Amino acid sequence: MTTPPAPPAHVTDDRFAALPCRPGKIVAVHLSYASRAEQRGRRPAHPSYFLKPSSSVAASGGTVERPAGTELLAFEGEIALVIGTEARRVPLADAWRHVGWVTAANDLGVYDLRANDKGSNVRSKGGDGFTPIGPSLLDAAALDPAALRVRTWVNGRLVQDDTTAGLLFPLAQVVADLSQHMTLEVGDVVLTGTPAGSSVVGPGDVVEVEVDSPAAGVATGRLVTTVTAGSTPFDPALGSTPAVDDRQREEAWGSREAAGLPAPGLDPALRAKLEAAPTAGLSAQLRKRGLDNVVLDGVAPLRPGARLVGTARTLRFVPNREDLFASHGGGYNAQKRCFDAVGEGEVIVIEARGETGSGTLGDVLALRARARGAAGVVTDGGVRDSEAVAGILPVFAAGRHPAVLGRRHVPWDTDVTISCGGATVQPGDILVGDDDGVVVVPPSLAEEVADAALAQEEEDAWIAEQVAAGAPVDGLFPMNAQWRARFEQQRGRP
Repeated sequence: MTTPPAPPAHVTDDRFAALPCRPGKIVAVHLSYASRAEQRGRRPAHPSYFLKPSSSVAASGGTVERPAGTELLAFEGEIALVIGTEARRVPLADAWRHVGWVTAANDLGVYDLRANDKGSNVRSKGGDGFTPIGPSLLDAAALDPAALRVRTWVNGRLVQDDTTAGLLFPLAQVVADLSQHMTLEVGDVVLTGTPAGSSVVGPGDVVEVEVDSPAAGVATGRLVTTVTAGSTPFDPALGSTPAVDDRQREEAWGSREAAGLPAPGLDPALRAKLEAAPTAGLSAQLRKRGLDNVVLDGVAPLRPGARLVGTARTLRFVPNREDLFASHGGGYNAQKRCFDAVGEGEVIVIEARGETGSGTLGDVLALRARARGAAGVVTDGGVRDSEAVAGILPVFAAGRHPAVLGRRHVPWDTDVTISCGGATVQPGDILVGDDDGVVVVPPSLAEEVADAALAQEEEDAWIAEQVAAGAPVDGLFPMNAQWRARFEQQRGRP
């Protein structure tokens, strides 16, 4: 353990006692641990960042205020890097030498304030006391950056425990990448992300974070922060006020279960109705409500008789262009990230522009979707390994083709509004498929149109019985008042 140099004479603020000086900037990584990415259901291809003000720094042993009117103050135990030598456009091999010290940090944030930040985290993570750092520094030169550990305790219970072996992006890569975009100055702090286990704390809770090197036998000691309740409300006349929804609660607590929310996906009763309702009936009922453009043209099940019900997880392909495929088609691209992140009961819906001249998935990705609990896949493109894919999970496609993705497509984006089979599909829309094709159902209408489609199916079945018995269709299909009275009477209705 090293003792930081004395702060400059003009820096007397105790908040920065664990640091060599007041940091000029604090840069934080969004998602960086595989365990956290798995928990969030998304895995970034590259690191991304946000800034925190130095006024948010606090010393060990202090308090942090949960602002009045908020409920979702979350802790994030992290490894903090303190820059020891100025870094500008440094290569990866030299990046770690620019790190002077390693210490512990708690990247606190209020999820109630995230909505209008749009990823900047200015309000949600910039509050006073939202970046406790310390209590002591470790000499980076004596440490293996691939063998550091971060642990967090809440009220004495261990809740986070991970090592830098679980990072998606090595610490040196983060430093080198940042130095491409800005000069990292002496005393700047880089917060390197949090592993799984981050959750919500409230007034009276005590959070402790420690970073150590088990191999070197050194540790920062525990960074201690106590949560208090704020009493000064936000003024709505000045700006937006706290707001939460179930998505924010799920992300803040770490899971729907921890947040006390119902299981993800469709309500089981609604799912049962949609599984029983034919797509023809659903399409008809949606048309009665003014929605004509809800059928995905040209897609059919790879295996006749397949049935599909689930919520949409979208994936967008753009036409192949060699330079764009070189930058977006290889490695952990959008296609692979989508199949790795699909949730239970979700349907991966692929925009392929009706281009069937190459596959948009094959057996390996189909197996990954099944392992994740996906309800199926819908694509208006082609499918490779189609016979194998058909036996793995329900897949509705516009064609079959042996060629690989890059012949026609570049995987571009996920979880955005797309076009598939000429219909618009948004993340969270409900997809229902059978031998007639696939229909997209807006969630707000799902219960209503399912009930109406099932009622119509009952009527149509009765009409079919009458026609099979020799009745003419005139006045029966659709039913006039006389036939309807007979129908209601036979069904035991008044």
